[in-house]
Amino acid sequence: MKIFQREQRSLFGEILDWMLTPLLLLWPVSLALTWLVAQGIANKPFDRALEYNAHALAQLVTVQRGKAQFNLPQPASEILRADDSDIVYYQVTGPRGELLSGEKQLPRPEDAIPNVGEVRLRDAELRGVDIRMAYIWVRLPLKDGPLALVQVAETREKRSVLATEIIKGVMLPQFVILPLAVLLVWLALARGIRPLNQLEERIRARSPDDLSPLDHKAVPLEVAPLVDSVNDLLTRLNDSMATQKRFLADAAHQLKTPLAGLRMQADLAQREGTSTEELKRSLQQIGRSSIRATHTVNQLLALARAESHAQKRLVPCDLARLTMDVVRDSVPRALDKSIDLGYDGAQPGDAGVWVDGNPTLLKELVRNLLDNAINYTPSSALRPGVITARVLADRFGQVLLLQVEDSGPGVPESERELVFQPFYRVLGTGVDGSGLGLPIVMEIARQHGAEVILEDAHPGQNPPGARFTLRFSATGTEKLPAA
Repeated sequence: MKIFQREQRSLFGEILDWMLTPLLLLWPVSLALTWLVAQGIANKPFDRALEYNAHALAQLVTVQRGKAQFNLPQPASEILRADDSDIVYYQVTGPRGELLSGEKQLPRPEDAIPNVGEVRLRDAELRGVDIRMAYIWVRLPLKDGPLALVQVAETREKRSVLATEIIKGVMLPQFVILPLAVLLVWLALARGIRPLNQLEERIRARSPDDLSPLDHKAVPLEVAPLVDSVNDLLTRLNDSMATQKRFLADAAHQLKTPLAGLRMQADLAQREGTSTEELKRSLQQIGRSSIRATHTVNQLLALARAESHAQKRLVPCDLARLTMDVVRDSVPRALDKSIDLGYDGAQPGDAGVWVDGNPTLLKELVRNLLDNAINYTPSSALRPGVITARVLADRFGQVLLLQVEDSGPGVPESERELVFQPFYRVLGTGVDGSGLGLPIVMEIARQHGAEVILEDAHPGQNPPGARFTLRFSATGTEKLPAA
């Protein structure tokens, strides 16, 4: 039991998360920025009022009898106090810091060099309450031009109220817009993924034996590579199924004759009055039929194996070494028919004998060529046949040749293409075979990008013999260690 098994991810949910998460995270940031902007907007009109009041009070500072005086008329005093939300304070001090009028506890500014006649704004605190202040330095018409200070301050209540109203005006619509935006994103995403659902429905509606390619133009551009990959898989699956069907049909067709012969010979052996000699002949026929059936099955399996290895990874192979190994294994069978079988050409490890391929299939290719030559080369003790396998390397032209030639009757030019078709056999030879050896050679050569050439080994002679030449593209590998 898997305790920590990860749930299957939803593409719809993941895209929705990546779209909504930034939106939800940016919403508080937007509110914070809106609050800062609202504070600035709320401060501007009230700061202008403070600046105006500071200018107005600065004009009331006078000099009488050599001393600074401040006279605040009653109407002006009433204007400063006429605020229901905030408390307004003012302070006027003389050149020596003496209080001329107003609130004594208002903090003085910390200007190192006062700017005369310019109203400045600052935040401060009075008795634990935040206040906003405007102050101006006023030059008095006395000797040495001393400075008087005029300050006007107010609490921040109405500023906070205005900022809060601005925030409410911005937030309330967002509470409606945000769910609407989420709904629109969900609908848009559902519409965007609809082609995938339609693709799924088309695939589910197909019959099991329908392996035709999907239409990649009916899906979004981002999904087209996936559809192309599925089409490639369907093509390979179709080829694999066709190979299996062909293998089953070929096996049934080729095994029908030897199995029928086995059954007939078994019936003959079981007849009453069968002599010992007749029984022996029936058993001999049964043995030959079983050998033929075994050979046919092996050839069919070799052909199926060659076709199924089409996608296998290729590795550097020493073609000379592989050929010599197969020749060595085929010598006993050649000796049984009094055939002179030999090898000629490049030696293992020489430059230019390397080819990228599947060593098992390459050995099967050489073995089928040698078996075909042994089967079709007449030979006797007085006049033995000759079969020669050779590997020729052209290190400069990057071409590698594999040749198998014999002294047999050869193949008529009109039948040289037909012999590579499955189950085709040249008539009149009297050779017992399945007709699959050369098709196996052609299939393996095709997978290795090799060209197969069939020609007379000795033109103008009788018999002309046959020479099979396979032209490979050699690799640059040289002197690799022996396997």
